[in-house]
This record gives sequence, structure tokens and C-alpha cells, in this order.
Amino acid sequence: MKALKIIVMSKAPVAGFAKTRLIPALGAEGAAQLAQHLLLHTLNNVQTANIGETELCVTPGLDQPEWDCLRSRIDVPWVQQGDGDLGQRLARACKRAISQGYNVLLMGTDCPALAPVIIQQAARALQHCHAVIIPATDGGYTLLGLSEFNASLFASIHWSTDTVLAETLQRFRLLDWRVEVLAPLNDIDEPDDLRWLPEHWKTAR
Repeated sequence: MKALKIIVMSKAPVAGFAKTRLIPALGAEGAAQLAQHLLLHTLNNVQTANIGETELCVTPGLDQPEWDCLRSRIDVPWVQQGDGDLGQRLARACKRAISQGYNVLLMGTDCPALAPVIIQQAARALQHCHAVIIPATDGGYTLLGLSEFNASLFASIHWSTDTVLAETLQRFRLLDWRVEVLAPLNDIDEPDDLRWLPEHWKTAR
């Protein structure tokens, strides 16, 4: 059975850079604070799942001061996302892991409901499928798992729109891949999505 690598894609939680669509509701500093909380929560869930190696794939680069406040708090390998649109950055991370002999789970930090048990379920699906995907209720996806790399899954996708999931599923059909689609989850992207935060997070906020 192939080893697994979990790659968490993240922007630096800096005011005016992270979670900008939440600024009307939270302000720039509040949105950045939530971004940091989501990042640490995601990494904790991945490490609690305990199913493989974890890697934090970041933008901007590792040498940027935006990351100074978190360097001592995140004990996993860090790599740079590099240049390009989201599809190019996802493809680069995925191709690197699969070329090293891993199955890969790609995820962002937008979904607090992506619990350890769900991450474990996605990993198990890759033992008998080419791919596993967890839809987001906004039309995107919260997790993509692959046992093989194909660049078409990331090229010319209309990122940050409600067609991302449908476009990706269509690419799977064209490849004739076995795919497991898990239950959809809620991302936190827009002010209206704040209702999906855990209750104790809302109290703290």
C-alpha cells in the first residue's frame, strides 16, 4: 500500500491578504485572525487523523516575514507554493508528491468541519479509487485526493466559482477514473458562511 502525503495549502494569515471576502463582516484584522485559527485548526485535525506525512504549502514564500508569528507553532515541513494561478500551484504540489511515490490529499484551510474521521475516510478511498473528492456546498471542493497525477484536473478550471466541482468531476469522467465522492461540507469564504463556524468559535469571536 502506498504511503500518503497530506498537503495543506495556505496563504499567510495577514490583514488585507487572507480571507479578504470576510473583511466586510470582520474587518481586515479579524479576517486575518480567523484565517490563522482556521490554519492551526486544519493542521491539528490532519495530525490527529495520523494517516501519513503532512506538508504545509504556503504563499508567499518561506523567507517572508508574514510567517514569522507562526514558525514556532507549526511543526511540519514547509514548502513554497510558487508562482502561477491556483491550478498551477495545486498541480505542482500534487505532481511532486505523486512522483515521490505517495498518494496525496490536497486541502485548504477553509473548512472547520473537515474532521479527522473524514480525512481518514478520504485516505481509505484512495486504496481502491483513482480519486476522492469532498464537495463544498458553494460548488467547489474542500479536499481532493489522488493516487495518480493528471494535469487536466487543474488546467483551465474556473477557480473560486460555483463550477469548480462540476468541472473537476467532468475531467474525471473524461479520464474514466474511479472516483469516490464524499458528503459535502461548508467552506468559510463569504460573510454569510460565518454561520457555519463552530459555536464556541462564534462565542470567542
